[in-house]
Order: sequence, then C-alpha cells, then structure tokens
Amino acid sequence: MSCEIAAIKGRAYRNPTQINLNQRNKIMLSKLNRKHAGFTLVEIMIVVAIIALLAAIAVPGFLRARKRSQASKILNDLRMIDAAVDQYAIETNRTTNFVVPITDWTKYVKKDSILYNTGANLFGTSYGSQTVDTIPQVPAGDYALLSDVASTGFWSPYGP
Repeated sequence: MSCEIAAIKGRAYRNPTQINLNQRNKIMLSKLNRKHAGFTLVEIMIVVAIIALLAAIAVPGFLRARKRSQASKILNDLRMIDAAVDQYAIETNRTTNFVVPITDWTKYVKKDSILYNTGANLFGTSYGSQTVDTIPQVPAGDYALLSDVASTGFWSPYGP
C-alpha cells in the first residue's frame, strides 16, 4: 500500500478509496436527514391492495343486502295490494272471487308511488288484476330472481 496523502477539504486521507467511502457516507447521511416529501410507490401499492381487499369483502355483502331490501319492498307491495283490494271490496260491496282491475285497486295505495303509478313492482313486473279474498302472490320471475336471499318462509303467505 502506498502512503500517499490526498487532501480534500482540509482533511488528510491515506488511501484514495477511503476518500470515496467518506463521500458516500456523507451523501447517505444527508439523504437520511432530508425530510420526505411524499409516499413511495410501494407504500401506495400497499394502500391500494388493502382497499381492494376491503372492497372484495364488502361488495358481496352489500349486493346481498340490496337484494334482500328489494325482496322486502315486493313483500310490502303485496301487503298493500291485499289491503287495497279488501278496502275496494268493502267500499263497493264486492263479494268473494270478484276480479278487481289494476285501475281500481291502485286508487287505494299510497299516491305517487311506483305501485300507484304503474301497478308494477320495482323490477317493472305488473301485479295485474287481483281477486277479492284471494291473497296476492309474488310474481314467479321475481321469486326466482330473489330466491337466494328470500326463502319460501320469507314470502309467507304471499309466496308460491
């Protein structure tokens, strides 16, 4: 080894490689002491992955709750239709097995609702004419669509 002395900024070094190491250490320390102004790509990717995981857990539950809510709305419509047909029959002196058209029983449900305006449910399926003293039934297509969240017991006594 040679004992040449190199002078940099007033310091004496015995070896040129020692100069490079000291400069590297200074650069690394200055980088560590510097304040971070943002997030690294890895940090952002971890946050995105956590959000995606939470969404994957939450979305199926949300969709199930939405379908259950739709089934409850249809069940409530059937109860209102039953009451509306009974009220119509009482006020117009209709007897058992009299067929009540949509235009007549819709007058006895809440105004400005989908049921009042169309005589149909939220899927657009018409409930059709109803018979006095006969319980209205859930439309078959809607029953099939909602059967995974609403079993036969849910629809009682309006189920198939």
